[in-house]
Amino acid sequence: MQPAAALTSAVFGRSVNGESAGELTRDDVLDDITLYWLTNTGISAARFYWESHFNFLAAADVSVPAAVSVFPRENYQAPRSWTERAYHNLIYYNRVDKGGHFAAWEQPQLFAEEVRAGLRPLRT
Repeated sequence: MQPAAALTSAVFGRSVNGESAGELTRDDVLDDITLYWLTNTGISAARFYWESHFNFLAAADVSVPAAVSVFPRENYQAPRSWTERAYHNLIYYNRVDKGGHFAAWEQPQLFAEEVRAGLRPLRT
């Protein structure tokens, strides 16, 4: 069970001794881990991280319209200059004051506001 505790700590910004995980409760975190465990999807969910391990910081060279919200407790917080290098048609960039890797789950209202703001430039 120790590897699961370490994973919980790394993913949710939570120490093994039970410190705060932001807005998430202990039951929230355990429910999420249980879902991955019971459906045997932890490995497939982590595949992206494995595939991008060696070129994580490489510019993506994306030309479609892109919107980026940077959350303060996210593992990687892209600077605007790097984001503009990767996304040539960056239509929205914002740094918010709370949230992390699971922003839609941790801060659903803020996440929804960011999605709306990011898509607003595309409305005609």
